Parts: sequence; structure tokens; C-alpha cells
Amino acid sequence: MRINTIKPAAGSKRKRLRVGRGASAGQGKTCGRGVKGQRARKGGYHKVGFEGGQMPLQRRLPKVGFRSAMKATRAEVRLDELLKVSADVIDLAALKAANVVPAHTEVAKVVLSGEIKKAVTLKGVGATKGAKAAIEAAGGRIEA
Repeated sequence: MRINTIKPAAGSKRKRLRVGRGASAGQGKTCGRGVKGQRARKGGYHKVGFEGGQMPLQRRLPKVGFRSAMKATRAEVRLDELLKVSADVIDLAALKAANVVPAHTEVAKVVLSGEIKKAVTLKGVGATKGAKAAIEAAGGRIEA
């Protein structure tokens, strides 16, 4: 047996029924389309999701979730990511230059995640209470 000789068993695959192709196509008088109605006619059909005028399922179900437009302009910075910045004073421009935050970020905030051993100075960047305590414990400071 070879892979190029493998075939399904005889009679196990039936050809697709091509409806609406006349009486000689082997489906009798109505060609497998039933009797009358929009589905029996030639030409177009209704749009996807249409339920004959009944409120469609995708409109009956509630909308889920919320996508904030502000999310694109905000960024969180972990404590250990501050070590990637080589500048003396860490501000938003320094974070962008070090690829710590995306280029379109407008507001950044340092969160208490990871640890910091180097003394750093934050300027114009927010920090959580825990992050402030960790930075000050390492000998750093936070300027408004």
C-alpha cells in the first residue's frame, strides 16, 4: 500500500447535491428545494444572520465587555524594568528611549513588582505606595 493509492471505500463519499439544476438532475419536480417560499426561488437569498424578521440572535444577546481608548496611552512599569534605563533622572522620555514603555504612551506608573537595588530618581512618572517605599528604601527619590 502506498499513500498515493489510498482512497475512501467505494460508496462512502457522496457527491454534493446541486439543487436548482432542472428536472434532469435527479431530484424530481422541485429539485430538492421544497415548495414555494424564498428558499425555493432562484436568485438571491437573505443576509447572514437574518431570521425572517424575527430579532436575530446576535441582536438578542447583550454586548459583552468594554475596550478602553485610554488604555493605549497608559503604561505600567515594574521596578526591575527601571534598571534598564541608563539615565540619571528617569522620566517618560527616558522610559520610551529604553523601550520600557511604548512610544505612544502619555502616562506611566511604577508598580511594586520585582525588586530594585539601585538608587533611582523618578520625575513626572507616577508610582504606587509600595513602589514609592521600595524606591526610597533603595536610596532613590521621587520628584513631582
